[in-house]
Parts: sequence; structure tokens; C-alpha cells
Amino acid sequence: MAISSESTPVGAAADTFHPLDPLGPEEIRAAAALLREALGPEPLRFERLVLEEPDKDTVRDWEPGHPLDRRVRFVVSRPGGIGVTLGALSLTERRILSSEHRPDARPMIMLEEFMAIEDAVKADPAFIKACARRGVEDMSLVCVDPWSAGRFDVPGEEGRRLSHTFAWVRTHPRDNFYAHPIEGVNAVVDVDTMEVIRVDDHYADREPVPVPRGESNYEADLVGATRTGIKPLDVVQSDGPSFTVEGNLLRWQGWDVRIGFNAREGLTLHTLGYTEGDERRPVLYRASLAEMVVPYGSPAPGHYRKNVFDIGEYGLGKLANSLTLGCDCLGAIRYLDAYVNGVDGEPIEIANAICIHEEDNGIAWKHWDFRTDHTEVRRLRRLVISSISTVGNYEYASYWYLYQTGTVEFEMKATGIINTVACEPGNPSPFANEVAPGVAGQIHQHLFCARLDMDVDGPDNAVMEYNVVVPPEGPENPYGNAFREEATLLETERVAQRRANSETMRYWKVVNRQRRNGVGQPTGFKLEATNPVTPYTHPQSRSGQRGGFIQNHMWVTPFNAEERYPAGEFVNQSGPGQGLPEWTSADRNLVDTDVVLWHVFGLHHPVRPEDYPVQPCVTCGFRLMPSGFFDRNPAITLPPGRNAASCCA
Repeated sequence: MAISSESTPVGAAADTFHPLDPLGPEEIRAAAALLREALGPEPLRFERLVLEEPDKDTVRDWEPGHPLDRRVRFVVSRPGGIGVTLGALSLTERRILSSEHRPDARPMIMLEEFMAIEDAVKADPAFIKACARRGVEDMSLVCVDPWSAGRFDVPGEEGRRLSHTFAWVRTHPRDNFYAHPIEGVNAVVDVDTMEVIRVDDHYADREPVPVPRGESNYEADLVGATRTGIKPLDVVQSDGPSFTVEGNLLRWQGWDVRIGFNAREGLTLHTLGYTEGDERRPVLYRASLAEMVVPYGSPAPGHYRKNVFDIGEYGLGKLANSLTLGCDCLGAIRYLDAYVNGVDGEPIEIANAICIHEEDNGIAWKHWDFRTDHTEVRRLRRLVISSISTVGNYEYASYWYLYQTGTVEFEMKATGIINTVACEPGNPSPFANEVAPGVAGQIHQHLFCARLDMDVDGPDNAVMEYNVVVPPEGPENPYGNAFREEATLLETERVAQRRANSETMRYWKVVNRQRRNGVGQPTGFKLEATNPVTPYTHPQSRSGQRGGFIQNHMWVTPFNAEERYPAGEFVNQSGPGQGLPEWTSADRNLVDTDVVLWHVFGLHHPVRPEDYPVQPCVTCGFRLMPSGFFDRNPAITLPPGRNAASCCA
């Protein structure tokens, strides 16, 4: 029988915990209570209550029924000012294990603060006056988005946790407000006190750009006539899916992986391995989308601050959607619920936060022997593990794919609504493209960083770089057609700061030099950087210094449990040089050790009219492809067959 919409929590019952199971609701509640008791009577605000993952040896050696110390990593702050306290606690022993106060760090901007920021701005007399100059009188129709402020050392902003806001207005309660930007008005809010410390009207001394009035809606009944002639295309799995889920453990076609989730990174994968015959072989210890930054290319007043780290400053997990059966995913679906903490320490349930299903993916392989007129063909399917988060105007849909060919792939599908600005119709800024009369989208980029804790046939790995070399014309290349690959061992961190190079068809391979394949070479997986992006934010600019990780497409570090996020632990209004630039300055050894790959990829987005009023999905990602890991094509054992539901149209 098909699993159509069965949903289970990502956590587990207390007597069945695996060391990597995310925190359940009662654990979140217990951790908050313990912190309130230990840190005194003053109120606490809870940014993060997540699993403190045990060390790798504990995880590898653990067996069901063994005692397990459930630990929580916490980040808390006091209302009314900056500074955070971070550390770890033991739920099993009911005590704080470590605690450190960072007086200058700022917590993330929390989901619960979004509407409070909007309310504070809409009540401010200077903001109301600036709107009135643009013909906007009804504050109930005004919408204010709370953007992170970055770090620009503006007088009056010192020592505060800030939001730098942008505003739009609806023409009616269900209108798409992004069609009507209120250009040139930016309120700056102290998020801890909800005080509007300043309203910048960049047109205070001249006639402002008018608010565009044309409607551009996307809700079905507001769009007008929709297409006809689209007949149902059903995904039917009459015998159910081919995967199994036991708690957080997912098994499918030789693969097994533990599913995780947390408020910052969202969906995570753990202890991914592949079983061939009677041998289970590890591939990845942990994989996640660890950071992203969206730099906008406009130097205009107000807009130059647009350089938002949507994971480190907001949290992708806490903004995850509850997915809808038959809309977000098709077929025989298994959902997993997730729990994150609220700012008050109470658990928040995100129902159907993770979707697991199978997809047909075309042919896996085919050959027709023209001499015998015999054809062999196999179809390929992939397992999909996905989650979708909404960060303000944008949706980020994260998809991890496992293939029957042994490949692992990550795909980001970006959709939602572009960030809009107003312009004189027909005369947009050179840093933007007009998408509707008087409405423009600024050129920008979406840059993501995946953290890949590699485990190829075990923890002792090394990283090789491959480039195509063309010998000069002569004895080695007498016909001008010769080219070969040259392999270079990346021995230390500084050497391993690398950029993609299409001219040499560059790729990187993680190998285990203690394990050999059938042709005597080290087993390995190669990273195919399918979507590298050239960053245009100057590395020494205010924004560039905070996001130094974008300057390379790949970094490699030796595993360190405290090195989790490429732009540092606390990104909101952070200082320069944190994260990967700081860690890799030590130039540590990378040979035959436990290595972590940090891969930067993304989307370069010169906005089109076709991206409006809702942007069709644009995609980017990368692949981890077996390269000498198997002795032959692992999909050779796929059974032949015909799809009985197919027919001639």
C-alpha cells in the first residue's frame, strides 16, 4: 500500500534515540527550563536550542540500547541589548557543561520579530510623513520587510542590533505589494528595543520617485483566465515506494542516510553510506547548506546595504514551509515533521517540513547492438529529500538527490518574488532592469556554501585537483590532438583555496589512499562544480570582508567540530574575516586526514521581465560523483522492464 501522506517527527521517542536524532519538543522545553534555572531570574531570549552532535567515534561505536548523553548546544541573549551566551548542556545530567558570553555578538533576527519591526516603523511619525510625500496615507496597507543591516559604522548605530528596512504598499488587502515599492524610504530599527532610530528619506530635498500603481498579482483568482487543456499527469506507485524509513534512518537502493534538521541550516544529511554486497561503505559523514549570501549590485543610497546572509542572519530551518501533498511533491510521499525553538524557548512544530519521494529520471543506460538488433535499456530513478524555506520575498527549495548510479546531487530551486524597487517608467538605474512600468529588479547574486564532511571509505581522506593539460606541439603532441589530465595533491589549507576553471575542465576528487579499486587506484568521489559564480563584491569592501568565503569556489579544512559556518558563528552585523578566511590561515595539513569540503556555488541573476510577478524556479547546485569508488557501473544490476502504465497518445 502506498505511503501517500504519512508524517512522522524528525525526533524520536526517548527510549529509541539515535545519537544524531534532532531534539524533540520535550527536549527543547527541558533545555529552556534548565537554562532559565541556571542563568538567573532575568528573562532570556532563545536563538538556538539544537542537538550538540556527539563526537564521531561515539556515533560510530554506538549500538541500540547503549546509554546516550543527550546534549544541547544553546545560544541565548537578554532582551534589550546586544551580547549572547553560547554553550552546551546535558539533558541526561541536567547541568550546564560549558558557557561563554560574547558581549559584542548579535543574535539573529528572529521570525517572531518580523511583524514587531513592521509595526514600529508604521507607527513612526517620520516614516508616516515620508510615505505621505509619496501619496501613501493608509498605513494598514503598508508592508515593511526587516532586512539585516550589515556593518557600516554609521553614527548612531553603534552597539545596537539593527534592521534596515524597505517598504511597499498594497492597493487592496490581497494585492501583491511588491508591485508598489515606496522608493527611497528606509527606516532603521533597534530590534532589541523596537525603537526607530532613524528614517532615511533619500528624496527629502527633491521630488520622490512615484509609487508604481499597476497591479501584478499571482493568486489564481486575481490572475484572470488560466490555461486550459492541461490533462492530469499522475505519478502512481501502486505497490508503494521503494524506500523505507525507520525513525530518522532512510534506506533506498543500497543507500542509507540519517535525516536531520535544525533551525539554522534546515535539512541536514548524516552518515551517508552505500552497501555493495555485504559491505557497507561510508561516503559522507555530514552534509548541509551551511550559509548563503545575496549581494545586490546597486550603490544607491539605502540599497548598498543589501548583502543579506539568509542562513546566518535569519535561519533557513525556522523559516521552513509545511509542505502540501500533491503540490510541493508528487507520488508516494513520506513526510517528516520538524521542531525548532521559539524565541520564548517553547518548541514550534513544522508539520511536513521534509519530503521524501522517488522520481523517474530518464534512462540510466542504453545500448543497441546493430549486429544482433538487440537493445538493452534501463530507466533511472532517484530518491529526493527536500525542504522549502521562505525568507521574506524568496523561496529557497533545497533538494538532495540519491541516484542508483551512486551519484549524490544537491539542487537549489529559487523562486518567489524578486526584490523590487521603483524607477521612472522606461528609465531604470543602470544597476537594475525594469520588469513592469516603474518597477525594477536590481542585478544580484545568490551564493550558497555547502559543508561536506567527507568520509570516503573512512575518515582518512585526501583531496586531489585535476586539470586538463595540452602538451605543446612536438613529440608528445605530433598531431595537435593530445590532451591529458594532471593530478595535484592539495596538501594544506592555503593551497586548497581554489576557484573553478572551465578552460582546464577543473574538478576535485576526495580519495582514500588506503583503499584501492579494481584497477589499483584509490577509491574516490569527485566534486563537479556545475554552478560556480564569479563574485563581484570587492573582498575589501564592508560587505566583502564579512563574506570572505565567496572568494573561492572550494575550501578544504581538517575536521573541527567548532568550525560549522563559513562566515562564522555569529553573522548578524559581524566583523571582518570570520569563518573560513580565519580558520584556513593556519594552513593545516589535509593529507590522509578527516577533511571537510566547503563548496561555494550559486546563481548570477540579471533580473528579467519573465521573473515577475513570481519568478519561475531557477536552479543551481553540484554533484558528488563516484570516481573509482566502484569497480564498475553500479547501475548494471538494474532489472529490465517496461512501464505498464505507458501508452501511445
